[in-house]
Amino acid sequence: MHHNISKSEQNARDCGISLPNAIKGCPKPDTNPANVALHERALTGIFEISKVLADAARLELKLAKVVDLLHSFVQMRHGIIALCDAEGGLDITVASGCGTNGNEPSRSRLPRNAIDQIVTTDTPLVADDIAMHPTFTATDIEVLGASDTVSFIGVPIRVDGNAIGALTLDRVLESRSSYGLDDDVRLLTMIANMVGQTVKLHRFYAADSERAPELEHRLQTKFSDVKHPAPRRKKVHVEGMIGDSPAISALLEKIAVVAKAKTTVLLRGESGTGKELAAKAIHELSPRAKRPFVKLNCAALPETVLESELFGHEKGAFTSAFNSRKGRFELADKGTLFLDEIGEISASFQAKLLRALQEQEFERVGSNQTIKVDVRVIAATNRNLEEAVARNEFRADLYYRINVVPLLVPALRQRRSDIPLLAAEFLKKFNDENGCTLTFDPRAIEVLMKCEFPGNIRELENCVHRTAILAEGLSIGRNDFACSQGQCFAEALWKCRSGKAALQPPPILPESANLATPPDEAASSAATNPLAGATHPIGARTPDIERVIAAMERCGWVQAKAARLLGLTPRQIGYVLRKYGVEIKRL
Repeated sequence: MHHNISKSEQNARDCGISLPNAIKGCPKPDTNPANVALHERALTGIFEISKVLADAARLELKLAKVVDLLHSFVQMRHGIIALCDAEGGLDITVASGCGTNGNEPSRSRLPRNAIDQIVTTDTPLVADDIAMHPTFTATDIEVLGASDTVSFIGVPIRVDGNAIGALTLDRVLESRSSYGLDDDVRLLTMIANMVGQTVKLHRFYAADSERAPELEHRLQTKFSDVKHPAPRRKKVHVEGMIGDSPAISALLEKIAVVAKAKTTVLLRGESGTGKELAAKAIHELSPRAKRPFVKLNCAALPETVLESELFGHEKGAFTSAFNSRKGRFELADKGTLFLDEIGEISASFQAKLLRALQEQEFERVGSNQTIKVDVRVIAATNRNLEEAVARNEFRADLYYRINVVPLLVPALRQRRSDIPLLAAEFLKKFNDENGCTLTFDPRAIEVLMKCEFPGNIRELENCVHRTAILAEGLSIGRNDFACSQGQCFAEALWKCRSGKAALQPPPILPESANLATPPDEAASSAATNPLAGATHPIGARTPDIERVIAAMERCGWVQAKAARLLGLTPRQIGYVLRKYGVEIKRL
């Protein structure tokens, strides 16, 4: 005997799902003590299931607990809850009494034909004896272990009126069964409806969580400009620093941030890139803007004069000290001190400067009174200080003291898009100073954009002024530039710098070397004067004493002339002479 219950019959039963025999109308109160006990036990089981389904746990765990609870108030051997995905395949499967744990093993022990029929027809399936029922195959009977007469009950689990799974149980049919199959169908239908609502909520929140990141991104994209505008830094404008390229814009943004702190800043970059303008900008944007901005070029002064310039001196401290004088540190008190070319100071003076930077105190030359100051120091150099430290030419402790916030000022070739703006500004300046109305031809700008400009902005300004002076018409054309006439030395100088580090300064060529001299004439000149072809980059190995003495004798023992001849500074010449104890002749 088997039962196939239609949808109409099932809907009628759903209306009175908690009452046995609802299909026959309003039931009379059952006074049988055994039946009352069974009803109370079923009601208690449903209550426990409702608590499990309302718990905050994974869906698989909830369903497994529901199947386990069914054993407490329903006569059954095996219980199965199988849920299908959108394509109809099994998504979640939990079973009890099948001798397996977990989802995947239990799927191989399912009555698949029976479950597929329940989901497809969306109707309960009731079989008094599965061995006699056409729905069950030999495999299904073997899976259910039907050695005895086994009954099977399965009801659909619905979500929004669609069957998405099945709740099934089987048991050995006994004449003394407390519940009839119809009563169990109603009970399982109630539990299946509760499971369906729980599955619906879980799937809704799972889909919502998957859509949440995408939805949030779409909302942010759509309403960011209206409700949540992205914070934008105010464009920094610094007088004298012209350009809107990414390189210069990034530098100006860093300047605006660094300027707010008192920390020491080290400006690095090639000669002519505008390091002094950057230092001035840091001061102007800092809280010390209304205080003094004092600057000093460390490479322009000998060591003795440099000490007096920085720390000051007392009256009578040396021969020409007729009055007491404040140094740059004192003049910059509460303000900013800019030390340009800091990489050129001597090793002995580096120790004195380190103390002043570290302790913010010093003594004037000729005095033993310590002076305390509050000075922000900004240093600049075009040397590779790391290599200088490695060669013991620059103190490591001083390097660490000044290299707190390093800022790299980009070379002009790294910001080519700014060349038209800079060239136009330099030409305007020339016109204002000379009462002219010169303009650039479009092809003239193309020439400037292709130039490497090893001298950077300073060379660009000189190029514009030189071309404006020699231009024959009212506008500067392509052929007015020196490079179009074969008289531009920038390319030759750039080749001399090839292979050097970005922060390393260019080699200094001696005045006697003429880059425009033909190769044969240059060779003959070098043969007659070996010193004429010598080049000595700043920071290179000290020249040997014989060459220095030869240059001094040739120049009448005038250090400045010998320095120009060798491509060195007078300070370097003096250092070599003192190192080897050479007495300077007075002619």
